Amino acid sequence: MPKLIIDKREIVVPEGTMVIDAAEQAGIYIPRFCYFAELGAVGACRVCAVMFEDGPFTGLQMSCMVEAEEGMVISTEDPEAVDFRKHVIEWMMMNHPHDCPVCDEGGHCLLQDLTVAGGHGIRRYPGRKRTYRDQYLGPLISHEENRCIQCYRCSRFYQEYCGYTDLGVTGIAQRIYFGRYTDGVLENPFSGNLIDLCPTGVYTDRPSRYTGRRWDFERSEGVCINCSLGCGIKVSARYREIARLEAGSRQEVNRAFICDRGRYGFFYANSASRPWKARVDGENVSLQKAVEEAVKRLESISAQYGGQAVAAAGSGRSSLETLASCVYMCTARSFRDFVFEDRTAAPGADSAVFRLAPENAVSMQSIESADFILAAGADPLNEAPILSLAMRRARQNGAAVSAIDPRPLAWPFEFTQVAAAPGEIRKLLQELNPETPSGNNDYRHAEALDSIKNRLEKSSRPVVVCGTEIICENTVSAAADLVDSLRGRKKDAGIFFTLPRANTRAGVLLDEGGGSVPDLVERMESGEIKALLMVESDLADIYPDRARLDAALKRLDLLAAVDSLPTETVNRADIVIPALTVFEAGGTYINQEGRAGWSQPAHKGGTPVRIEGGGGHPPRFIRPDIPEGDIPPAWETALRLAGLRPYAGRKSMNDWMTETFPVLEPLRTTGIDGTRIFPAASGGGKKKTAETGTENEGYLLVPAAAVFGDEPMSAFSQCLEECRMPLELWMAESDAGKLGGSDGDSVRLDLRDQPLHLTLRTSERMAPGVLVIYRHPGLQWRQFDPGRQFTVSRQQVFISGSGTNDTSRGRAE
Repeated sequence: MPKLIIDKREIVVPEGTMVIDAAEQAGIYIPRFCYFAELGAVGACRVCAVMFEDGPFTGLQMSCMVEAEEGMVISTEDPEAVDFRKHVIEWMMMNHPHDCPVCDEGGHCLLQDLTVAGGHGIRRYPGRKRTYRDQYLGPLISHEENRCIQCYRCSRFYQEYCGYTDLGVTGIAQRIYFGRYTDGVLENPFSGNLIDLCPTGVYTDRPSRYTGRRWDFERSEGVCINCSLGCGIKVSARYREIARLEAGSRQEVNRAFICDRGRYGFFYANSASRPWKARVDGENVSLQKAVEEAVKRLESISAQYGGQAVAAAGSGRSSLETLASCVYMCTARSFRDFVFEDRTAAPGADSAVFRLAPENAVSMQSIESADFILAAGADPLNEAPILSLAMRRARQNGAAVSAIDPRPLAWPFEFTQVAAAPGEIRKLLQELNPETPSGNNDYRHAEALDSIKNRLEKSSRPVVVCGTEIICENTVSAAADLVDSLRGRKKDAGIFFTLPRANTRAGVLLDEGGGSVPDLVERMESGEIKALLMVESDLADIYPDRARLDAALKRLDLLAAVDSLPTETVNRADIVIPALTVFEAGGTYINQEGRAGWSQPAHKGGTPVRIEGGGGHPPRFIRPDIPEGDIPPAWETALRLAGLRPYAGRKSMNDWMTETFPVLEPLRTTGIDGTRIFPAASGGGKKKTAETGTENEGYLLVPAAAVFGDEPMSAFSQCLEECRMPLELWMAESDAGKLGGSDGDSVRLDLRDQPLHLTLRTSERMAPGVLVIYRHPGLQWRQFDPGRQFTVSRQQVFISGSGTNDTSRGRAE
């Protein structure tokens, strides 16, 4: 490792380290605009100049473009280097509008900081400034091109790092312009990172405009809970509401970027429609009275019908603390087994949790170094967006990527796809595994499978990415078996599962023997269950037969809800107990690879000042308390319903959890952040599910996740509406041709509750005999079984001409 001297400090750094990074390791900050560690060096801004006094070469050089070498002696304070940097900044400021007082970037603007630090305080340029027309780039980003200093961070991130081409650089010399050819919504689902990357105010956060400067905010670090990856975030709060989110850095997870769903999925926490007040039988009451009434009714029903007449349900959007409290509540009060709704959303969740082990689990950072990636029943861009960027990095590093999936996959990198129906995926994975041949005589995919086999054979670091939503549990086991087989052949193979929600893994770990949603509904119908407690869960969001669910709920003597979202369950509950969000209560979350993370509270809770003031001026009187400041976290309510004091006398909630649930013991011994939690022993999961496949007389309908679609929290973010997919039905081109339809036609799908009117889209990538609908808040997709597919007969599909309601083509035969 080379040893060098920077500003008279001796430092040893790894081979290949750039001088700008070596200086930072020594505690010396070298100014930079274009350089960003994740994007690498480009040498565009010239503001990182330092003086090389001795070594392989000498003179003024750009520190981001030079690798540290043995014997280098460098000065960042050399007068010539300082003067050079000062003049570079002055050149950059020639055409800048100097509009700091009205610029939303003020307070976290790198240009502000370096202009002052560089000594450029007096404007000498007397000429007219270059000006541009700004563009509309969608509902998330405001554009002000006049502030640009041509650092190229935006175009390099957008095109090189993410793989999208609708934003870039045009022009030359003094007329360079960063934007789109025309106004429009940015196609990149990671476009919000431009706000963090831009060192000036060219790209600013549109939804949070004028909410405050950086120094006005309460700042904290947290974990994103809008998918199962657990990316790091930075939270800014003001006046008891969340103002904005930025990308945090969890190096093993998301490095320095987050997706737009995670960045803008927080508005539910600020919503006026959120349940702020406790309610009993439609009347607003105090929290204390609501909890006491819930305990009274639960005890009465339990005494009359037995503890098994009471059921509780939860979901993976809850914190580990809440899930642990709910499971314990069911045990302590002798209620029916806790129902974890994620099992319905993802039939493969159980197997995914129990087949993941320390030896085969990989992080997203490890995926970047893979030399072959096979995605089976997984759509990273829509299910876990940042994962697609890790796969793109691997592809840029030379890895090949293949997919086995029925959907029209569109990822921002080159890959090959085997268009297979959900029921075929397990058989194809078995065919790839020499130890578990499937005996499949279908040779439609023989050529593609031979190519994948060849790549697996040549690879030394293969990774299998396996989904859990559109496939059956047996497919998860087949994927894990394939990885085990590869490891048995001395390959450094790993598996990466995607799960539906932030804490799906935690829920399965704690609730190994829990019940299912269909069983819950059946027992409500039969009268076995008289009381149902929903904790941050919504049956209406997960159960497809609305009429049957309504009838079952009407048979209950008590429906109670503890939640922070205005769900249908909350709206119809007999008792409603508000809960704090993760931004107010904090919480622990275990991502899909078993990595725990702690999300800090961003503020202390209470109704936002904006809501308290009716949207206008804040109230002009001082009150002795915080409005709705007594709302407890959901875990505290669950423990109170179980008749326990919070923590039950322990030093902390973490102590109580680790004592009560042995599987969580590592959280006590090694701390929370970064600790990985695995089951005591890897197994095959709990139950096996039936294979699903196409039927000769119809189509298999697959409801699929969309990046801005069905995730329950981000659905409350109005700013994401314009980014959502249109209402479309996808099918293979060959199937559409047989029905006399083509891309862009109108289609009507007659399902259980009401017909769906959609636009027909066709793709060569799709599996024949499969229909795909990407879930959308404006679509009645809850008619479908999440995580399950069912057959749609050809008599249920109507195709008409493009843009018309004419059904003259008739019912498909």
